[in-house]
Amino acid sequence: MAATISRSRLAALVKTRCQIFQTAYNPTSARTGAKYLRARLRGPSMVKYYPPVANIAQLVKDHKAAQLVDFEEAQRLQDVEDKKRRGKGAPPKAKDKGPSETLLL
Repeated sequence: MAATISRSRLAALVKTRCQIFQTAYNPTSARTGAKYLRARLRGPSMVKYYPPVANIAQLVKDHKAAQLVDFEEAQRLQDVEDKKRRGKGAPPKAKDKGPSETLLL
């Protein structure tokens, strides 16, 4: 005949087991997020996975003495100048914060 163990005895056993193995004692089975807090962080391995991207604009800024040319930026500036010459550029910024000159009909 098997002997039954009382609930209080089982609870004490679980509590002692948690103290010995350094786990969280959670008799009510409430959600604590311990699984996610124990997991190792993903951020550092994700950063290592993707190689660093060469930024031409940053290289040009850092090495001005080398006279590097960012062709995409040069082309953009040329396009802006062409648009300004044809009258298609951005409007000039307002000098003061007065009321705008637009009419509302």
